[in-house]
Amino acid sequence: MQAVFLDKGTFSEGIDLPAPTGIDDYITYEDTAQDNALIIERCQNAEIIIANKVKINAEIIAQLPKLKLIQLTATGMDNVDQVACAEHDITLYNVAGYAVKSVPEHTFMLMLNAMRAGIYYHQKVVDGSWQDNGNFCLLDIPLIDLEDKTLGIVGVGTIGKRVTEIARAFGMQVLWAEHQGRTPRSDDYTAFDEVLACADVISLHCPLNEHTQHLIDKDTIAKMAKKPILVNVARGGIVDSQALTDAIHSGRVSGYGSDVFEQEPIITDDPLLTLKDHPRVIFSPHNAWGSRSAQETLWQILSKQVADFIHKS
Repeated sequence: MQAVFLDKGTFSEGIDLPAPTGIDDYITYEDTAQDNALIIERCQNAEIIIANKVKINAEIIAQLPKLKLIQLTATGMDNVDQVACAEHDITLYNVAGYAVKSVPEHTFMLMLNAMRAGIYYHQKVVDGSWQDNGNFCLLDIPLIDLEDKTLGIVGVGTIGKRVTEIARAFGMQVLWAEHQGRTPRSDDYTAFDEVLACADVISLHCPLNEHTQHLIDKDTIAKMAKKPILVNVARGGIVDSQALTDAIHSGRVSGYGSDVFEQEPIITDDPLLTLKDHPRVIFSPHNAWGSRSAQETLWQILSKQVADFIHKS
């Protein structure tokens, strides 16, 4: 079988990415531009496409008659037209469970930096501000402890549950948000609006779909009574960037730690970039998933899935 890997360069250098068992023609590209004609040309003879963030739409799928499997190197599947896959009898796989250490730990890196103004104070040490001040310590931005704070988790899958465990180790109270507009399914869950009202920190771990697009907007922000810190390691589109930016400038939200953005790489006129000097804002370039061990685990899971698919075909 021929397999085409469209964006191998999304993995770190030095990560071994051998062809899964059963693939005898393995073509890899470091990067593939988001151009339908180019994607079709590169995949014309492919029975398997391996991709991370390249968008594979209905037009592309319709012009790849040999295609049998699209294997994503990620959990989210919003970059592939799933209806078109079903119409053309193409199997679509994602990879789940590979970043159960990496993403939760990155979540707390963002959270702690926002709560304790980590980037701000680092800069004060290296730019001479601390020396100019002359005191043995700087505390012009208050440090906020996690202990005894309420963490609201939106998206209670494997990642959200691991974040729950870590949060409780810090001494936080954790609320699991029910889907917006629904009655809590059990005592383990709390109504969405109640979580917004009670949380000191809100951490997003839900998928991006028609129900979660701009889930955090000016209306939901208005329900955040405690002016929380917001952390997003889910998808950029879950947050309305302009509404969130406005809320931080006005003080309705105290800070933001985000690994994801509505367009990636982030565009130069994204309103979030106006927050770059805010002491409680920290950004990372969509790499929360990517510890070395997570990448290696991902490829092991992917390779087995592809090999099993080929064996059954």
